[in-house]
Amino acid sequence: MEEKMQFAVLIDAENVSAKYASIIFDELEKYGFASCRRIYGNWSKGSGWKEQILLEYSIIPIQQFSYTAGKNSTDMAMVIDAMDLLYQNKVGGFCLVTSDSDFTRLAMRLREENKYVLGMGESKTPPALTRACNRFVHLNLIDESGKESNAGDSGNTHGNNDPSYVTSIKDLEKAILTILNESSKGRADLGAIGSRLSEKYPDFDVRNYGYSKLSVFIHEEMPGFQINREGSHNFVKKHSQFEREDIKNEVIEMIKKNNGMIDNLSIINDELKQRHDGFDLHDYGYSRISSFLRSIDRLVVEENQVRLR
Repeated sequence: MEEKMQFAVLIDAENVSAKYASIIFDELEKYGFASCRRIYGNWSKGSGWKEQILLEYSIIPIQQFSYTAGKNSTDMAMVIDAMDLLYQNKVGGFCLVTSDSDFTRLAMRLREENKYVLGMGESKTPPALTRACNRFVHLNLIDESGKESNAGDSGNTHGNNDPSYVTSIKDLEKAILTILNESSKGRADLGAIGSRLSEKYPDFDVRNYGYSKLSVFIHEEMPGFQINREGSHNFVKKHSQFEREDIKNEVIEMIKKNNGMIDNLSIINDELKQRHDGFDLHDYGYSRISSFLRSIDRLVVEENQVRLR
């Protein structure tokens, strides 16, 4: 059995509500085991993090008085403990539970030491912190049962007045398009796309948008792409505006009208682009017109010439 990564969980009690306690540790189980659990705050002021919750999740409270009015000394205490744990080298990852962008430099420093940084906070968390982590979970978009939140289909409103910094669907579409354009076949494995999106956007999670499956999310929110299943794999490609059979028949008719032969393959490609605005061979899985024409049974392609059989 593969050994799970050990995490140090550091919670900013002044910035994260106790109602997320179960979500925090349920999500963490997907990445590893919390061998160190600490929460920082000024308990003399009272907090939603009651004794019962701390005992239930084995969290050690760290008292931090506010020595100066208007200053958050909790941040400094968390940073000091994080650096101590880093140099003790007892954990492989850190889970920073906060929406405070002041911890951005800490996340970056931990990653510089090759530590896995899992961030957790609300969707109001500025991109600077979410992008500094290997992975970031928006707690307010996930309910206690792990189901979708009531954020709405787009995930752009969250039932409060806090600004939302969730990655936009438009940005995700651009990223997927880049992935498909990089592929010689004009398509990519669905799982690989999910991994690439998570690498580019650490906060990416289909649950942020009200979905539980990436395939359904793409199907419902991105009409410019289509998903095809081949064997045990799902592949994503740009949605073809023009039916493949119709294009094949057009090419055959084009060659017939030219006495059954065309000496320059680029003529066919140019003609198709003129007839159909947005025509792209990549939509059909080809990067060259010669390969596309060879897939048509009634045609013979020899060097730069094509003719009817």
